[in-house]
This record gives sequence, structure tokens and C-alpha cells, in this order.
Amino acid sequence: MHSVHVASRSADSRTGGGTSPTVDAVSLAIIEQLQEDGRRPYAAIGKAVGLSEAAVRQRVQKLLDQGVMQIVAVTDPLTVGLRRQAMVGINVEGDLDPVADALTAMSECEYVVMTAGSFDLMVEVVCEDDDHLLEVINRRIRTLPGVRSTESFVYLKLKKQTYMWGTR
Repeated sequence: MHSVHVASRSADSRTGGGTSPTVDAVSLAIIEQLQEDGRRPYAAIGKAVGLSEAAVRQRVQKLLDQGVMQIVAVTDPLTVGLRRQAMVGINVEGDLDPVADALTAMSECEYVVMTAGSFDLMVEVVCEDDDHLLEVINRRIRTLPGVRSTESFVYLKLKKQTYMWGTR
């Protein structure tokens, strides 16, 4: 599953929580082309979307600079020795931001979102094994100031994971 995908970045990282950049239909078509193959040549993308290679190159750079997308290599965690994944629901006392920022700084936390509902935060954790997961949850997440409780949802089997939602 080693492939290159275009992944969306968080709104806060690109705009400081402000307004999002607008993306027109041509830029969405370019993103779609890159989602199919992140190494697709700009000339081939240009042919598919009706632009020159130079125009595609400029648009891609603008999309990258604005934080609309990033081009990254996505690996299957199992093939790189990360055999345990879990979603952790976290309840927080007080301000969520310091806890979310601390979680964001942890390399094991791949996905951190503030939510409405049963949990204040949801965090996807990717670890080497169960001992590593226990260490992250018990000694690092639960000890953060403000963390009131956690609930872990260990992944038994991943059935679907895509990065194609960016152009819907």
C-alpha cells in the first residue's frame, strides 16, 4: 500500500482559523488527478484539465502554499512495524486547546479533532504494539493536565481508508 496521495490539511494550519481559500473547479480537477497518482506529470494533468504544464505547476504550487493540500507518501502502518492502531476518546476539564496542542505534538497521534458529543477530543493513535499503546495512553495522554477520562477503541481490522474526499 505504499503510494502517494494528496491529503488535506487542517483549517487552523493554513489560515489560523480564519476563512478558507476558495478552490475553483479547475483546481479541484487538478487535486483529483493528484489523488489518483501523486506522481502524475504536470503535462498529463494539464492535458486532462485543459491547461498548460506551466499553468498546472503554478496552480499546484499555489494550492500547496495556501495549505489546501499537501503531497505525501502514505504507508500501510503494518508494513512499517506499526501493528496497533486505536481511536481514543478524551474528556477534558476546562479549555480544550492546551490538551489538543499537546496531543498534536505527540508523534503517535496521527489525527486530533475537537468534537461535540460524548467526547471532547478524538485522537487516532498509531503504535508499534500493545505495550507502546498502553504507554502512550496511560503515561502520556492520561497524565496531561485537564484530561478527565479516556476511552480507547482498538482497531481490529481496517476495512477502508481513503483520501479522496477532498474534491466532493
